Amino acid sequence: MLYLLLSPLAEDLQLANLFRYITFRTGGALMTAMLIAFLLGKPMIAWLRRKQGKGQPIRAEGIERHVVEKTGTPTMGGFLILLGVMVGTLLWADLSNAYVWIVVFVTAGFGVIGFIDDYLKVTKQSTAGFSGRLKLATEFIIALVAVVWATVTARGLGMDTGMSTSIAFPFFKDLVINIGPLFYAFGCIVIVGAGNAVNMTDGLDGLAIVPVMIAAATFGAIAYVVGRVDFAEYLQVHYTAGTGELLVFCGALIGAGLGFLWWNAPPAMVFMGDTGSLSLGGALGAIAVAVKHEIVLAIVGGLFVLEIVSVMVQVASFKLTGKRVFKMAPIHHHFERHGWAEPTIVIRFWIIAVVLALIGLATLKLR
Repeated sequence: MLYLLLSPLAEDLQLANLFRYITFRTGGALMTAMLIAFLLGKPMIAWLRRKQGKGQPIRAEGIERHVVEKTGTPTMGGFLILLGVMVGTLLWADLSNAYVWIVVFVTAGFGVIGFIDDYLKVTKQSTAGFSGRLKLATEFIIALVAVVWATVTARGLGMDTGMSTSIAFPFFKDLVINIGPLFYAFGCIVIVGAGNAVNMTDGLDGLAIVPVMIAAATFGAIAYVVGRVDFAEYLQVHYTAGTGELLVFCGALIGAGLGFLWWNAPPAMVFMGDTGSLSLGGALGAIAVAVKHEIVLAIVGGLFVLEIVSVMVQVASFKLTGKRVFKMAPIHHHFERHGWAEPTIVIRFWIIAVVLALIGLATLKLR
């Protein structure tokens, strides 16, 4: 909003010229979102405690320690993140940019699904929540709208029709495969998969939010690079007009994440719940589709992939053989069963997330 209001005044007002720079507006979005999440955290947590009573239900068959230590902790703290992200983005981003609205649409849509899931869990005091099939179906509908919107936007901004439905492979300069209409299904899988992978990761205090911020910083850099002709040509990556503005959204996400982490650091005063995890994962997936770096998301978000794959392997193994591969899934609970302390697991997983992000960034140059 500020960009549309002040950038026309840049010729006459030197201060207004700053709003032409994406990097300046990214910093503004980050600080705005962080302050919102930090300052509203305490009153919102108090309000959630009053409304939720017993807080988020804890699985009886889960880690015994969690039943004692985490029972009564309020959930839906993801709303605090969403508030910071939305205000930061809408205040500082160029609202004439379609990619901004695409990512905002997915974030808000997945946030509503997560909110309904959290609400049902809290009110029924059950871990069941939203119907799994209905939840996935709704996610795929939102994702399909976003993927179609992104491809139409890309073509409108000059991208070749074939490239708009193509998959680009990292580490290879010219390896691009046009999969045609199948790209819409592929894009949906990326967005929905990312949302649910982050959701699976959100099981320990601070475990999900820091890797999400790391991934957001990485994809903010990628969006900025592929959204500039000169950088894209130098690094030999495919130029995607307009996507540089997503750096502002990523800045807001990082800021909101920092503000939320203040309250979510062990021992957590609030959980983000599905309201936060689904929406943040969906946002990362939507950004990856927009900047044509879907496979790089699997590298940068490798920790999330590991978490969701561990669940899939556990379920498949038990159904086929009656035996479990892990002591408990997702895999962070497996390490808890092995006796690792919660902070140890969380910090080591953060380290893995940083390493994977660096590998993902390396794909920009190693071609």
